[in-house]
Amino acid sequence: MMAGHPASHRPPAAMNDDDLMFAPESELGSSLADAPKAPWVVLIVDDEPAVHEVTELVMSDFSFSGRHLLFLHAYSATEGREILRSRDDVALILLDVVMETEHAGLDLAREIREQLNNHRSRIVLRTGQPGQAPEETVIREYDINDYKEKTELTKRKLTTVFYASLRAYRDILTIEQSKAALRRSIGAIQRLYDSQDLKVFASSVLDQVAHLLGDEAHGLCANRAYAASHVGGRLHVLAATPQYAGLLDEAGLSQIPSEVQTALDRAEREQRGHFDATHHVGYYRTGRGSVSLLYMAFSGKVDAEMHELLEVFCANVAISYERLLLREEVHETQRATLLLLTEAVERRSQEGGAHVRRIAELSALLGTAWGMDEEDVDNLRLAAPLHDVGKIGIPDGILAKPGKLDAAEWTQMQTHARIGYELLSHSDRNILRLGAQIAHEHHERWDGQGYPQGLAGEAISLPARIVGLADVLDSLLSDRVYKQRWDFETAIDYIESQEGLHFDPRLVRLLTNRLDAVRAIYERFPDERGPLTQTSAL
Repeated sequence: MMAGHPASHRPPAAMNDDDLMFAPESELGSSLADAPKAPWVVLIVDDEPAVHEVTELVMSDFSFSGRHLLFLHAYSATEGREILRSRDDVALILLDVVMETEHAGLDLAREIREQLNNHRSRIVLRTGQPGQAPEETVIREYDINDYKEKTELTKRKLTTVFYASLRAYRDILTIEQSKAALRRSIGAIQRLYDSQDLKVFASSVLDQVAHLLGDEAHGLCANRAYAASHVGGRLHVLAATPQYAGLLDEAGLSQIPSEVQTALDRAEREQRGHFDATHHVGYYRTGRGSVSLLYMAFSGKVDAEMHELLEVFCANVAISYERLLLREEVHETQRATLLLLTEAVERRSQEGGAHVRRIAELSALLGTAWGMDEEDVDNLRLAAPLHDVGKIGIPDGILAKPGKLDAAEWTQMQTHARIGYELLSHSDRNILRLGAQIAHEHHERWDGQGYPQGLAGEAISLPARIVGLADVLDSLLSDRVYKQRWDFETAIDYIESQEGLHFDPRLVRLLTNRLDAVRAIYERFPDERGPLTQTSAL
């Protein structure tokens, strides 16, 4: 029940005119934001209407930390319970002891803590009959924050109670926000290491800024990277709050608001950050020369301590982002090196370099369809091109023979699976060890009639089963020294005919359900003779 309850009671005699004329003054007011903030919510639970009226009148001009008061009124413990169940922003509860029953207020105090699980709101018990609820007993047995007799609640003492209670409530909120920010930060750190997308990480860390501020904030985080794998000097918007979300795409850079662009330009020109009461522009230059910029606008004033925190934040974002760029660069270098190595091997057998790229993408397509996680799919994409690395030990005369191999030549050709395994298996690198497994097993067959070990069914590792299928399909769709490529439909028909014989039946179905994606891979990495649509039937 809200203010306006009918009442004709006069204020208690103990509250004299001198007390009512005393006006408190907030010692924190000079450092507060000018913009209006949400008021502190105070709930009065008392069955005497005069207590409600006098309390609200006496504290009508009170403010703390730039926020005034909003009073809610309940005239019984039942009404107070309903209000507290419907909202979680009550900072202070002024709670009478004797209402429906002699201990209604005490029961409600216990319910607030134990059943509603509300340990945030400050509870001040007020009683006009102190003998029924001795102070020492109440303080010891109930989780309350203060205990006052109504006769001693002058304006001066009420002011003290409000300051103490609201300070405590504010500090509890700060602790809770800090805990929440810590949980989000830990999550962001995990995403930093799990994510292959730099913007996912950047968006995570930018999200921390708004929560750490505890106030509404909008902005963006940008970087001018100078890592070898990136175009030097280009500005990249790594993350943005919803107000600037359109800037995340490269095309959106031209839409940066003029005031934001001016602020960023100034920071880069002066090579330092700058801020005022409602804006912060952070600048940090790494040892490698990359520049990180953080633009934030706030709904209210932010103190110097928070600006200092944002400077530290900007520096950490810059360092973390640069390390991610370096990790990406190492990853791309590794990928390029493996492709160069495997293309060189394939060219010995007069097979085009596009073969290993198609094997990589076909394998990744099947791995994703199977349900492998993103990291495993990426590792498979890197390792799949190593399937025939053992051909480095096969004589050119066998690799380049235009006709059918004789029995001795075929036996020697089969050794490339073992050679590839021996070349790669001694490495402690996951990609190369996976490549060793694939090289050793990709010529095994589902029915056990393959080589070199005669493995069958699921005894063949999933990566090898995937690459084995991709390799056969690409061999059918590619020119070789001993044959011309097949047309697409004939090759797919053959693959289907080998379901449960040469290939894992589930993989065959996953492949045939994604033929448009398969064609797209061949359009991206065509043979020298052109795309599949130009081939003729076998």
